Amino acid sequence: MKNSEILRIAMAQSAEDLCCSAEDFEKNENIIVVSKENEKARKYLTLPFSCQLVSYGNNIVASVLPEFAEITRDYISRFDVCHCFETPNMLVLSEKLRPFGLDICFMAEYFLPDLHALKPLPCPYELRVLNPCDFSDLYLPEWSNALCEKRKHLDMLAIGAYDGNSLIGLAGCSADCESMWQIGIDVLPEYRKKGVASALTSRLALETLAKGKVPFYCCAWSNIPSARNAIRSGFRPVWVEMTAKSQDFINEMNES
Repeated sequence: MKNSEILRIAMAQSAEDLCCSAEDFEKNENIIVVSKENEKARKYLTLPFSCQLVSYGNNIVASVLPEFAEITRDYISRFDVCHCFETPNMLVLSEKLRPFGLDICFMAEYFLPDLHALKPLPCPYELRVLNPCDFSDLYLPEWSNALCEKRKHLDMLAIGAYDGNSLIGLAGCSADCESMWQIGIDVLPEYRKKGVASALTSRLALETLAKGKVPFYCCAWSNIPSARNAIRSGFRPVWVEMTAKSQDFINEMNES
């Protein structure tokens, strides 16, 4: 597999998520499409989107409900691509969506492996490859980024770091779609900043590629430790997403 192939696979999956074509992400002009349900979309997405903006750097592809198409078109036509994903500009979109019970909720950066940089990294602790039968009892709060209790059936593979017989770090990947597996990582606080996270992440990425799947990594833009881990592990930022959700959904998240 080559970097160019990995990028094409990611764009093809984003096209399934947004109900557009993969070529749309390489165009110079912005694209607006109508969001629909699609069983090939990433499993954790709730479709149809009310308003979802995605950019691979060239343009913006917006997947929206028809009633928000004009609002979105005006917004993405008003500002440069990168500025549509940041304040103060995104507040303009929020203000337009708020009367409909919507607001900006998620802003995330997505990373793909750079095969020129991805390699096994050293770890001061033993690493073990874990299959679903090995991590079935690890659905605990301390491993909630590596494993997803709500979608256990999607968790395919994990790498554990052990200090003796004690698990001190865990990276897991979930089959969020047919071609791509998402990596999540947890390290116990007292073992952080020792190279554990990057060793786990890089090893899991290599194991995932060996199974013919593309590993991807996501974090909020403000999560500097996670973004640094992605880069140390051989991943590079490739696309960004911004999602509008209902105000009820946002309030529920803030209360949990």
